[in-house]
Amino acid sequence: MELTLSIPALLFPAISLTMLAYNARYLAIAALIRQLHQKYQETASESVGLQVKKLSKRLTLIKNMQAAAIFSFLLAVITMGLIYLKLAIWANLVFGVSLLALTVSLVLSLIEVQISTKALAIQLQDMA
Repeated sequence: MELTLSIPALLFPAISLTMLAYNARYLAIAALIRQLHQKYQETASESVGLQVKKLSKRLTLIKNMQAAAIFSFLLAVITMGLIYLKLAIWANLVFGVSLLALTVSLVLSLIEVQISTKALAIQLQDMA
């Protein structure tokens, strides 16, 4: 299969939307950490401290998700440059790495969603 400019260009909207979703997650968790941190300073509650630590882990995952998505985006741009320069072998290689980086980002996203779901389940247990 011949790699054309349109193939890596197809990643642009997908990666952009993914990064928007990651950024929304980041902002929501950062706001929650700020609230819980303030509550922890007021009450010194051990459970609040543990929640902040779990949220911090999720924040690290989201940071890594964003980094992998940005790397994928950058490699897609480089791929387009290599195609323009008619360096097909390099373009294919770089595009493959770009897809791999996007896959890593999505797998990290899946892990973060699983952690988030478990945390919500624990919160809901208190209500049952």
